Amino acid sequence: MTNGFRHLILLLLAGWILFSCEDATTPTNDLPNVIIIYTDDQGTIDANCFGAKDLYTPNMDRLAETGIKFTQFYAAAPVCSPSRAALLTGKTPLAASLPGNTPSLKGKPGLPTEQLTIAEKMKENGYVTGHIGKWHLGYTPETMPNGQGFNYSFGHMGGCIDNYSHFFYWNGPNRHDLWENGEEIWMDGEYFQDVMAEKVDRFVEEHKASPFFLYYAINLPHYPLQGTEKWRAHYRDMESPRNMYAATVSTVDERIGLLLNQLETLGLRENTIIIFQSDHGHSMEQRTFGGGGSAGIYRGAKFSLFEGGIRVPAMISWPASLPQNEARNQMCVNVDWFPTILDLCGITYEKQAFEGKSMREVIIGDEPSAHDAFWWYSRPNRWAVRKGDWKLMKNPIDPTEKAPITESDSLFLVNLANGPSEMDNLAGQHPEIVQDLTQTYTDWYTQWKK
Repeated sequence: MTNGFRHLILLLLAGWILFSCEDATTPTNDLPNVIIIYTDDQGTIDANCFGAKDLYTPNMDRLAETGIKFTQFYAAAPVCSPSRAALLTGKTPLAASLPGNTPSLKGKPGLPTEQLTIAEKMKENGYVTGHIGKWHLGYTPETMPNGQGFNYSFGHMGGCIDNYSHFFYWNGPNRHDLWENGEEIWMDGEYFQDVMAEKVDRFVEEHKASPFFLYYAINLPHYPLQGTEKWRAHYRDMESPRNMYAATVSTVDERIGLLLNQLETLGLRENTIIIFQSDHGHSMEQRTFGGGGSAGIYRGAKFSLFEGGIRVPAMISWPASLPQNEARNQMCVNVDWFPTILDLCGITYEKQAFEGKSMREVIIGDEPSAHDAFWWYSRPNRWAVRKGDWKLMKNPIDPTEKAPITESDSLFLVNLANGPSEMDNLAGQHPEIVQDLTQTYTDWYTQWKK
């Protein structure tokens, strides 16, 4: 062997060793982790970054500063179960066969198992999947989280629980509701918000070396308004019931901060996609003392198809790959998260499988909304359709009672660009638009009605 040839062999060997060493320190999987934080009954403007002046929400604000907030983001329903069905399937609740709330009774089904969930899709593509918090999408083994694509599940299956006893909050007796991987567990007296935070911490720690998908479905500021003493004291001089509601919002915010801090400590924050959204508008129910949340200038609340019932705070943050501290004003809907996540994670899918549209170009390039129109169906016999700036509602209700609704308002037309507060019914002035939007809604509804 000549000296020159020997030298060449040594150079190649050295290069191979260097490459091997570099490769050994490079993560074997650079897929982003994905976390969806889904709050419950949080009002349209109820975070500082969305306009609240009287709340303390530094960690929600951190998400906005390290990502993008949406100013015209909608839930596909003004109540809990159908909103969650839309999130997990990428379809409107009517198309997902869950247009109303599923019962909070053991043995009652919910989201049909033939519907593909985002957990199932992510699991198929190498993700460990977790659900922590509220479910409200079925109370049978096959419709509980472990039957719908989640490797791990902890939380309550019905609509709401007391945060200390973990019993169903509406009625009894003996309606205990706390489950881990399909087995009932008892943690009497332990504060549910803290237990959820601990379970989230453990899930992230255990799966830090592989990509994970986590659905963190926080059950506040939904009633019961059980914020911690720290935050009740902080808001003690605020008018009631805003003070009790505010305490729950800051309780949630503080636990979001714990998650963000843990991701940063583990070196995962840069490559973790975090999505934040409320499931629909704030509650005006008796159990929440008749209010507490705020939709700002918008009319309506939970159960209503006015903006205050369906326009929600929403954000996405992925520091490694997405713009930061920006806003998007295009119309987007929670059915869009499923295809958007798949796009961002490089997972192939059939676009026609969803009613949702990927927001990737909206998020990255500030491109126009992918929706020409969108539709809402809400029992009984209430619906809405938005097309451009025009929005038409059938048989609207307004829990905030900002203005009377008369028989002549059975079809209620607004232009959101000129009248975002939805106080004036323009149906009589624009019969041709009413006709067009009615037909647009009818064409959609006939595809899915059972």
